[in-house]
Amino acid sequence: MTRLNPRLEAHPSVRAVRARPTAEDGDPLFATPGVLDHAALRDLCLRSGADDVGFVDIERPALAEQLADITAAFPRPHALVAFVKRTAVEAIRSPARSVGNREFHRADDAVTDVGDRIATALRDHGVRALHPGAGFPMEIGAWPGKTWVVAHKPVAVEAGLGQMGIHRNVIHPRFGNFILLGPVVIDVPIDRYDRPVSFNPCLECELCVAACPTGAISASGEFDFGACITHNYRDFLGGFGDWVESVVDARDAAGYRTAVPDTETVSVWQSLAFGPQYKAAYCVSVCPAGEDVLGPWLDDRREHLHTVVKPLQDKVEPVYVVAGSDAEAHVRRRFPHKPVRQVGNGIRPASIDGFVLGLPLLFQRGAADGLDATFHFRFTGDERRAVTVVVRDGGCTVTEGHHGDADLRVTADAATWLAFLGGRAGLVGALLRRRIRLRGSPRLLLAFGRCFPT
Repeated sequence: MTRLNPRLEAHPSVRAVRARPTAEDGDPLFATPGVLDHAALRDLCLRSGADDVGFVDIERPALAEQLADITAAFPRPHALVAFVKRTAVEAIRSPARSVGNREFHRADDAVTDVGDRIATALRDHGVRALHPGAGFPMEIGAWPGKTWVVAHKPVAVEAGLGQMGIHRNVIHPRFGNFILLGPVVIDVPIDRYDRPVSFNPCLECELCVAACPTGAISASGEFDFGACITHNYRDFLGGFGDWVESVVDARDAAGYRTAVPDTETVSVWQSLAFGPQYKAAYCVSVCPAGEDVLGPWLDDRREHLHTVVKPLQDKVEPVYVVAGSDAEAHVRRRFPHKPVRQVGNGIRPASIDGFVLGLPLLFQRGAADGLDATFHFRFTGDERRAVTVVVRDGGCTVTEGHHGDADLRVTADAATWLAFLGGRAGLVGALLRRRIRLRGSPRLLLAFGRCFPT
């Protein structure tokens, strides 16, 4: 214990704190001094309103890439509390998106309340605890990079609360994917930690593949992040920025109304007034996994398809896609009755690191069909980096450094390249000023752009 100067030691507040017993003295929440009891902590979380809970040590290898961000927000973390709140199945499954979105927001508020209650209860026992929140607001200044403090899904998986399905949602063994996740970070270790469940509740029924309007989910395991964020998150994140640019680009009110239907204008207003409104989340709606959800699907799969899946497939609704993307091709082929709206997704990398990170996320397999090429990128200026991108057999690999023989070499000033990607600089002018230099066929750069549209 650090001793203060005699004047401060005599202060009534200091004397009162010095006289307090340590938090662990006779406290049933502690297994031993300085170590929390797993069973007692679990009981505290359930009494705080969690529907299930698990605990993860901060040194878990699966969380290594999160450690720096967590520590920056909460110094000296020892463990994470991961908990879930159930959502109302029928509300999420409703084709009326107002009903589903209202339930998402209700459950999100419930997760916030539970996390706050857990953190407050722990503080009453002398444990430092941080509840960083279940969803928005986020560290949005980092957009389009990592905007969250804690990635909830990996923590939930490590805490034994489920496994990731092919639709990239955590499926709880009992509750299915009708859950929202919440974390609490604490500065005290726990006497026992939970481990991932030994099986994946995902049934691999591929109903999420069938229901997704943009084709973002592939039965073979690939996930088109760009397709999902462009449509489902149209009214917030990058989609909102794209809408703002529609306002700016319009010459007058009539021009704006021609470019943006009134329904989209009021949809943006609704998201601003009442919270972000998701356009789909159909992958969650149709999923039959989880013991509490599974019975009706087991009893009558045809009925589940007729009453849950088909209404979402048949719904006439705009689907937002980037022009030339795999999503656009999928909608036109699979859902010709759903109007296609070509938009931007607002994803413009703010750094070369962001550009490289986004390549696998935005890759379009359909656009890459028949392309077999190796690209060497060398960035100069403020951000120096060398990267190899290989597009082959409908796949994409990104590695640090230059490997193999390049079909196209791109040397670019980092700031100029980012300005080019963001539409603030033209390629021809950059080539003439030699701020971007190509060695190989320029057609390959066009092919590269088709594989990674924004």
